[in-house]
Amino acid sequence: MPRPAQRARVIGARLGAGALLTLLASLMFAGLMGSGIAAAAPAPTTDDTVRVFGTLRNGSEPVAGVKVDAKDGAGAIVESATSSNTGTWEVNVPPGNYSVVIDKTTIPDGVDIQKDTVAVVVVEGSPRPVIFLFGAERTANEVSAAEELTRLTIDGLRFGLIIAICGVGLSLIFGTTGLTNFAHGELVTLGAVVAWFFNVKMGIQLIPATILAIVVGIGIGILNELGIWRPLRRRRSGLIAMLVVSIGLALVMRYLILIFFSDRAEPFDDYQVQKQIGSGAFAITPVNLWCIIISLVVLVAVAVMLQKTRIGKAMRAVADNRDLAASSGINVDRVILFVWAMAGGLATLGGVLFAMSELGGRVQWEMGFKLLLLMFAGITLGGLGTAYGALLGCVIVGLLVQLSTYWIDPDLKYIGGLLVLIIILTIRPQGILGSKARIG
Repeated sequence: MPRPAQRARVIGARLGAGALLTLLASLMFAGLMGSGIAAAAPAPTTDDTVRVFGTLRNGSEPVAGVKVDAKDGAGAIVESATSSNTGTWEVNVPPGNYSVVIDKTTIPDGVDIQKDTVAVVVVEGSPRPVIFLFGAERTANEVSAAEELTRLTIDGLRFGLIIAICGVGLSLIFGTTGLTNFAHGELVTLGAVVAWFFNVKMGIQLIPATILAIVVGIGIGILNELGIWRPLRRRRSGLIAMLVVSIGLALVMRYLILIFFSDRAEPFDDYQVQKQIGSGAFAITPVNLWCIIISLVVLVAVAVMLQKTRIGKAMRAVADNRDLAASSGINVDRVILFVWAMAGGLATLGGVLFAMSELGGRVQWEMGFKLLLLMFAGITLGGLGTAYGALLGCVIVGLLVQLSTYWIDPDLKYIGGLLVLIIILTIRPQGILGSKARIG
């Protein structure tokens, strides 16, 4: 056996060799890590550009497809951009002095710009907005009261006719079934969303896209009646229970639209750039003019249908007295199904017209919900359950809402609809064309 001294020397040698190997391994690992880090580390870069942006609008209409150049002091183009369908554009340039210039050759026909060059100073860390003014340059800032009120009256007529198109179906549903349908606003939104899908996603021009959306809206109205409301009526559900169901259905539809559409306003592809026709108080864009014409034609057609056609007379009979109409041989279920189909189609058309004329050609996920109060105010003012009352009441509400902006902030104009609803329910609950009814 080895002596203790020899054993100690052996152990020491082994420990020394282990320490040396450990030290060498550590040095090699550190060298490899150092070389690896040095190889992997990117060269330091800094992004010192600043965002310069803006939105091109001719009145309330966006100007799309316009080239915007950012030029330095020597006149060289540093960065360029083209305005989107919503009129937005942006460039990123280093800090300094620039001239932001619009290429006049890209401006759409019929659109005038007051000044095509804006000098800007770009400072590091501060995004810089740029504003261009379109349209004829005004020589005075004051508009006479008569001109302003005339313009608001025309806008009120347009807005009231659109509310009427959306609200007539709601009134007929109440007249034939007694249902206060809180989901009707979502039919308006859904119609506009479907038209937007056909127009933007499938590339179909807006007019045929709207016709296809109306067909879809008619189908949705039929599915509402066959899948929800007719089974509830056959089970003899009360009107309060059905009202609660309509509120739940409205919430489900609203948030499904939010999930599958967008929480932002999305524009149609067509009719975004409009030049006003006429002058002064009677200046109006072609889109708004056609909205008035289409609304009048459709509402006159509905009135003629109610007065002259067999189904229209049956609808009025069911609205007056459902039991008496059934005993006279009228198929009440078929009449109600027709009412739901017509309400879905009218709501779809109203949604597209509302988006085009009131929302600047954009679709919003809760636009129908915002319009629902005004629809209720209009049909209550005119007389619940009567198509002619709904037409008259909605036009009056539209006029009051638009004229109120002469005295109050435009963001508060929908409050007028609530005030009309409260006043009418207090003074004349049956409405202008409604008849008194004794309950209980």
